Amino acid sequence: MENDRHMMRAVKVSLAANVVLCIIKAGAIIVVDSIAILADLGISCIALAVSVILYYAIKVSNKPADILHNYGYGRIENVCEAMEGVVLIGLALAMSFQAIMFIIHPDEVHAPLVGFLCSLASVAINFWGSYYILKLARKSASPALRAEGVHFKLEGYISLAISIAFVLIILATKAGYKTAAIYIDPAATLFVSAVIAVPSVRLLKEAFIKLLDASIEESGQIDVVKVLARHIDKYCNFKDLKTRSAGRKRFVDLHIILPEHISIRKGHQVISDIKADIHSAITESEVTIRMVPCEKDCDFAREKKDCPYLK
Repeated sequence: MENDRHMMRAVKVSLAANVVLCIIKAGAIIVVDSIAILADLGISCIALAVSVILYYAIKVSNKPADILHNYGYGRIENVCEAMEGVVLIGLALAMSFQAIMFIIHPDEVHAPLVGFLCSLASVAINFWGSYYILKLARKSASPALRAEGVHFKLEGYISLAISIAFVLIILATKAGYKTAAIYIDPAATLFVSAVIAVPSVRLLKEAFIKLLDASIEESGQIDVVKVLARHIDKYCNFKDLKTRSAGRKRFVDLHIILPEHISIRKGHQVISDIKADIHSAITESEVTIRMVPCEKDCDFAREKKDCPYLK
């Protein structure tokens, strides 16, 4: 399936990019001895671990429904999304604590130019990875990939902030403000922690809501109603419209009230037409429609008028 190919390609790009980032930052930390790069390396190591988990999670989410999971395994993507949010929040707290300790007991940064060049390379890799992964996430409608793309973009801004910090360290040292330059590195780390925490809390909140059987997005619900409106001349009414999301999967469930005189064959055809149109409007959707016979509780029956569907 095309969506599955998009997802696996995005995960492989994520794995490769995170491996390269870990190597660059590990080499830089040996030369530079910067807490900001150490924090950035920690983010990349966690991102690499999450990418490995995501690789297997995507494979599991593509498994068809079975006797143990009647609605499939799509919700594992929401679990990955929530897990990434929790890990990033924990990392932000740990980085903040470490930065405060370095402000209390400051230490000099070595070879800031090397740190600047490594951070600049990280900026380029992260923003490219974010653009590519988010593009594939939109095509596949995967929340796990969207979270990974957001993570890459976040890392890009973090690396950019660290690059600017190294420029400030170089300028402050050359200007003779060596004492002030010592505090720039932990201050940049505190700033990075704040940058991580805010979107990570939002990411965790969205994933948690989805795990509570949230309805599909409003635009998707409107698409369902539009399809029903196009077929209004074939059925009497609809009721009990319910939707839910599990990963990139969308589930739609409703009852269609059919005219009393309609044959079973024709009724099934009406249902099939509606299902097909909903599938076209909402990708990765599973639609369940139950036929309900006319209960003669409409205005036509109450006023003893002829049923318009008999014409």
